[in-house]
Amino acid sequence: MIVQRTPRTLAVATCLVIAAALSGCTTTDAVEPVDTAASTPGAAVFPGNEVAPLVDAVPQQSLKALPTARLADGLIPPTNRWFSGLVFGEESMPVFPLPLSFQLSDSGFAFGLPEVSADSNVIRGGFAGQIGVQVGDGAGLEQAVTAYDEASVTIGQSIDGAMVGSTVIAEGSPFVSFTAAADVALTMPTAFNEAEKGVWSVDVAGSTYGLVSAGTLSSGTDLSLTAGQSVTWFALPDGGTLTAFAEAARHPVIGTSVEYVDGTDTATTTIRYDTSDGGDTLIAALPHQAQGLADGASCSAGEYPSIYGALTVCAGRQLSWSVPAVAPSGALDLSALGDEDRAALTDQVRADVAATTTFAADTYFGGKSLYRAANLLEVARQVGADDAVATLTDRLNTALDDWMDPDACAQRTERCFVYDPDAKGIVGLATSFGSEEFNDHHFHYGYFFYAAAVVAADDPEAVQRWAPVLNLLAADLATSGGSEYFPDRRVFDAYAGHSWASGTSPFGDGNNQESSSEAVTAWNGLALWAAASDQADLAAEAEWMLSSEAASSRAYWTDFDLDDPVYAGFDHTVTSLVWGGKRDYATWFSAEPSAMLGILVLPMSPVAGYLGGDPDRVSANLADALPEGDYDVMFGDYLLMYAGLRGPEAASDALTTAASLPEERIDDGNSRAYLMAWLMRWRTPPAG
Repeated sequence: MIVQRTPRTLAVATCLVIAAALSGCTTTDAVEPVDTAASTPGAAVFPGNEVAPLVDAVPQQSLKALPTARLADGLIPPTNRWFSGLVFGEESMPVFPLPLSFQLSDSGFAFGLPEVSADSNVIRGGFAGQIGVQVGDGAGLEQAVTAYDEASVTIGQSIDGAMVGSTVIAEGSPFVSFTAAADVALTMPTAFNEAEKGVWSVDVAGSTYGLVSAGTLSSGTDLSLTAGQSVTWFALPDGGTLTAFAEAARHPVIGTSVEYVDGTDTATTTIRYDTSDGGDTLIAALPHQAQGLADGASCSAGEYPSIYGALTVCAGRQLSWSVPAVAPSGALDLSALGDEDRAALTDQVRADVAATTTFAADTYFGGKSLYRAANLLEVARQVGADDAVATLTDRLNTALDDWMDPDACAQRTERCFVYDPDAKGIVGLATSFGSEEFNDHHFHYGYFFYAAAVVAADDPEAVQRWAPVLNLLAADLATSGGSEYFPDRRVFDAYAGHSWASGTSPFGDGNNQESSSEAVTAWNGLALWAAASDQADLAAEAEWMLSSEAASSRAYWTDFDLDDPVYAGFDHTVTSLVWGGKRDYATWFSAEPSAMLGILVLPMSPVAGYLGGDPDRVSANLADALPEGDYDVMFGDYLLMYAGLRGPEAASDALTTAASLPEERIDDGNSRAYLMAWLMRWRTPPAG
């Protein structure tokens, strides 16, 4: 096991443990697996000293200034985080460190348990500020994030420029704590009643809230703290006891860190919750975590309602869970296909290559067009279409050489990348979907990783040509260990097990992610690039994120337990847009039922078999997406591919339907040849 130590953003040390035992994982026929056992103990992924010359080699430009930020000097802007809305914008937005919701105000902050409800298209659990706290008299108060790490955020409070205290919130923690840096008075509009010495409680909106402090509480509303004293509030869950929560509240959480192990069968995540005195705390486990909790976990302290289902409360200083491992894959295994299938694919590949003109120029559609060509290349390789292989290889090499030229943005305004020195990240000069605001970077860059890895399988020298820029794209998403150039794992949330897509999250329901499948595709592409470029630490990290994202995408987007009470009143089988504070049957771009499922399965890369674990659920999702049973709809090609995951007979039927699918229903990131190859692979599975 490899141990990495990384500085908590600001001052608190954290550690990162990466498994070396990955030799049992298969990757792809396209690239050889990297030996993660060769990773260097203590190494960081993309440390500043290695990244600095790469950053210096590309133009620097801020395409769009980030909004006003409540952020201490020296901290890297935390885009794409669950708490980004707290930081950016003139007004603080609510955030959702489940089981709680939390929001800053002009005079302090408020928090409370979300009130969960569902109707036909939405599962709601938005901000509920049942407990309000005023710091001082509310005048002259300034609040800013002074530290953040894997799951916690520290907010510093100052009055007229003098620091008076700090507040800590954390994902999975039912506690909000404030520690005084100077003598300070806190005022609460809701009066607490003394339950025992140093413990107060109050019932609000059907929930019990508690307060523990060594300070002086007058009239149940006015709390006086001297420098060094703290107060911790909490919400009591169903089945929880005031005594147990009060005891845990005496050990305030001050920070968190993550450890991960990616093995042959499972990927394990452990989040450690550091407390002020090393005492035990209480941690709420999400449903997908509860299914894979480590043996010996003590999780009987109660349950909270949430938009994801019941959160189970565990005692201790860490939460550790495992999910099924998903091995990276860059090629469909077509070894079982017969001569007739191979001949049909050869003809279709040639037709698709002939119909392919230029690649798109922005980072999203440009990346997708490269990905499409790379999949065509892999099919052509396997069926022996050598002429198509030569043409595609030449086109992809030329295009990637353009994109990966460090100085390209000094010469043109598209097909190139710059470094934003203010936001601390890599941005394509031809933007799309708000990429200049750091929206969707993982969706975009994953396609580049994938295409480069596939081409480099037959051209190792290409790795050397493309690595300087492609590693900057990787660093934008997967830096760990602390760097002055990039945040650690910009988009990935270790607690939630998935990514967040909005850069600054200016929304009342927190951050969000729509295309969970593109997030999985991103980590698959990153793992393939890490293998092709022999970066062991990056490979281990990417494979962990791949497995985690795949598990969460099924748990909260496509395959959740419809019998869970949280879905009572919800009329669909998927939630296509997942937020911190709600889950929607909606997309950003279309109200078509086929779009709701299509956005959760595209681009059906070779790794997308993870979507097919439950054939009955695949059928249910398709019935919801295709009320007329007709695939001549938006994303009809991807839905046919998804239908093939039900088994060989279903794949055979889908292949027949695909033959008559109109050309305009083939997505710009797909091709008819790859559609056919996918369905042939699932109709005629390879041996073993």
